[in-house]
Amino acid sequence: MDRRELRSALRDAGVPDGYYRIEGVHEPVPTPTDFLYLKRTEDGGAWETGAFERGLSEVIGRYDAESDACAHLLRLLA
Repeated sequence: MDRRELRSALRDAGVPDGYYRIEGVHEPVPTPTDFLYLKRTEDGGAWETGAFERGLSEVIGRYDAESDACAHLLRLLA
């Protein structure tokens, strides 16, 4: 599963748009105050899932493969 397929799966599961952010695919405007996310690491070598809450970002998981990171975010939200 890639990020676009994840977005479709979350939509199909009825997960509200404001609960998550997927870098480059689903970036709600205005940005919600609290959400789960999927993004590339700063060095671009891996993928992170995490939570943004009260202005702070906390990494929950780090994955070499986009598909593994997508699967993790799907488990967290669906």
